Amino acid sequence: MSKRLSISLILVCFGMGLHLSLGAESSAVDRIARRDFPSVFQAWNPAENVANESQLETEARHDLIFHAADFFGLRWDTEPQGASTRFTADSVKHANQRRTNLLKLNPHIVLLCEIRYRDAHRSFLPSGSDWWLRDPAGKPVIGWEEGGYFLLDFSNPAFRTQVAARAKAAVDSGVFDGVFLDWWEEDEARILLLKEIRAAIGEDALILANANDRNSPKSAAYINGHFMECYRSRNATDWERIESSLTWAETYLRKPRINCLETWYSNSREDLHLMRATTALGLTRSDGFVLFSDPNPLPSPDHLHDWYPFWDAKLGKPLSPGERRGDGSILRKFTKGYAIYNPPGQSTTVRFAKPHRRQSTGHMAMSHEIAPLDGEIFIEIPD
Repeated sequence: MSKRLSISLILVCFGMGLHLSLGAESSAVDRIARRDFPSVFQAWNPAENVANESQLETEARHDLIFHAADFFGLRWDTEPQGASTRFTADSVKHANQRRTNLLKLNPHIVLLCEIRYRDAHRSFLPSGSDWWLRDPAGKPVIGWEEGGYFLLDFSNPAFRTQVAARAKAAVDSGVFDGVFLDWWEEDEARILLLKEIRAAIGEDALILANANDRNSPKSAAYINGHFMECYRSRNATDWERIESSLTWAETYLRKPRINCLETWYSNSREDLHLMRATTALGLTRSDGFVLFSDPNPLPSPDHLHDWYPFWDAKLGKPLSPGERRGDGSILRKFTKGYAIYNPPGQSTTVRFAKPHRRQSTGHMAMSHEIAPLDGEIFIEIPD
């Protein structure tokens, strides 16, 4: 074999390996599998307390973001936008560059486009469109009073086809790994819509649906995750329901699963025990994403939040499922430590064979107490 041929083969093999590596990194399945924990998501609006970094850098702290197409720089090619099924070429180019920049900062990030189907601003469609839902008097019906949105008639087969075409446009743009559907319930019209969207975007694209703290067995074969917008998290019964629903979603929804658990603060963003409990419940009962944010009833935009140092822990990847202990707490082992969730009730103590660092305080010990309705991350200290 000549030297030139040998070098050429080496370069070809190297190039193939590089191509495969880059290709794997661009796969949503691979990014979901490769990320470390804890894993935080952004539901529309950003973290507000991070100084001395760009908006893009703050976004890239999150491992999953869902928002409307225009947030990422895309523009529909006609007005009103609800009648369009294509983006302008310039905006597709711009939005793909934004995606590239986010992936450079966080190679594991997943991006989803919200597709409106239930309600929309009055500018979304012409006022006389058949796709608005109307009351018996023929007037549009308020769907989301806070946003001034009106209900859309997704029982209309022509509108369902339009929604599916818009979802396809989002995925085909190359900007998104899939789509997000808000206000999810399991009536017949929604299930028909879901099937049409899945057929339009293909088997590999992701679908996240906002089921709150409910199960969705009729949707399970089509969606990859629940956005668990848990507006009820005030008592032990609420937390039991949240845990049960998260466990169900992690068991039955379509793979790869991208369950997103969110709770709201009770008094302020300094309800750190609730933030830790939410994070730890997500860590011990799922391989998904977590968020602790402002309550929706506030006059400010929904889902604004702080970024907590607790989320900067480097737990690595889970080694086994979470284990329910005798006192009701749940402990899970990761490659670099442990996470524990302690539900409402009583304090619990976790003991290790060697010192572990407590993420919330930095304290190192072999024994740590965790209060009721709290959680903790423990990092193993290398020998």
